[in-house]
Order: sequence, then C-alpha cells, then structure tokens
Amino acid sequence: MSDKSETGVSEEEAARHASKMAKKKAARDRMMKTKDGEKGLIIVHTGPGKGKSSSGFGMIMRCIAHKMPSAVVQFIKGAWQTGERTLIEENFSDLCQFYAMGEGFTWETQDKARDIAAAQKGWEKAKEMIRDERNTMVLLDEINIALR
Repeated sequence: MSDKSETGVSEEEAARHASKMAKKKAARDRMMKTKDGEKGLIIVHTGPGKGKSSSGFGMIMRCIAHKMPSAVVQFIKGAWQTGERTLIEENFSDLCQFYAMGEGFTWETQDKARDIAAAQKGWEKAKEMIRDERNTMVLLDEINIALR
C-alpha cells in the first residue's frame, strides 16, 4: 500500500510544500507591509512588428471591465476610424476618454512642421490625461512613432 494520495503526493511531500509556501507567504506579507500608497508605472512596448497597440488596448479593456476610468491618446491615427476607437467611443465613453490626435504617418503627410505640431498637441493632451487623478491608466498609443 502506497503512502501517496490520489494526486501522487505523499503526506511528507505535502507537509514540506505547505511549510515552504507558508514561509513564502510570510516573506511576501512582510514586503507588502512596506508598501504605502500607489505609485505610477510606465510600461513601454516597442519593437518591430505587430502587437504593441493590441497589448495596450488589452490593458485598457481590463480597466474598463473593472470600472476604472482611463484614457487613450493616439498620436498617429487621428484621421482613421479604427475598430478600437469605435468600440470605446460607442460603448465605453463613460469609462474611457479617447483622443485621436494624429494626422497619419509622417511618410504620408510629408509636412514636418505639421507633424511636429500634431505631436505637440498630442503630448499636451497626454499630459492632461496623465495628470487627471481619476484616470487609472492612460494609453499613449503610437507615441514612439511620434517621438521618432
């Protein structure tokens, strides 16, 4: 007869595991006691290819699902009606402000002064949204392109 349960874990292994997890929990609890107040977090998604905006909008959707006010400032796709913009403006405008500030990719506009002005206008809106304490999250979509 085996001393292992149906899961294949012996009582001795289960006790060792429980002890190890109790120590981890105690250490984590001590660390969490040192945390006071909320602090900001900046997450940067960069690199070639797809997925950066999708990841950002996934985080915005999580905020919306938890009823946390948020905002999006898009730096490039101002003139385009995108799916994420339509979804947020038509269904979640009470929880997420959406500002499409750009005029298209710089290789399309080919007007440096106009592109700089649009980026500066976008940055002013971004600062306003970041400073608004009601916002849990502010997505600065395509800011890396505008900075470049």
